[in-house]
Amino acid sequence: MAEDPGRPRDRSEARPAGRPTVRMTPEECWEMLETSVNGTLTTLRANGQPVALPVWYVVLDHKIYVVTRGKKVTRVRNDSRCSFLVESGERWAELRAVHVECAGEVIEPSEELAGRITLALDEKYARYRTAGDEMPRQTQDYYRKNLNAVIQLTPVGKMLNWDNAKLL
Repeated sequence: MAEDPGRPRDRSEARPAGRPTVRMTPEECWEMLETSVNGTLTTLRANGQPVALPVWYVVLDHKIYVVTRGKKVTRVRNDSRCSFLVESGERWAELRAVHVECAGEVIEPSEELAGRITLALDEKYARYRTAGDEMPRQTQDYYRKNLNAVIQLTPVGKMLNWDNAKLL
């Protein structure tokens, strides 16, 4: 059976019975991706140097969508190799993370997909946003002039994950 690139590989059969693991199930990985607030998108400069930046995002149909502007968009257009990370926890026993190797693509979403992305972003981030009229005029002007692009991240390859709480 062919492996779904959007699903973490199940390595539980290779682990001796009873041995503790930090690995999350595919469902746990997707739940963490869907509910985390901040993600880290890593793109590549033309010289191959990685650039990791925090982003807001949503997950729909096992794809990650980032609505953004700037050099991230240019880098994805030039090189589709990306990675995406969500993590949480401060103390060792709380540390959790999901790291996804992705193929990034700047897309023009269909009207239906654009509506789903907008609705999901609004539902997820409404309480975190600063009202436009509360921003300095220069910031308002910047956002008004710089149009957004949609980056679609499709998982490929490995999905690394760990949850230290599983060892306790």
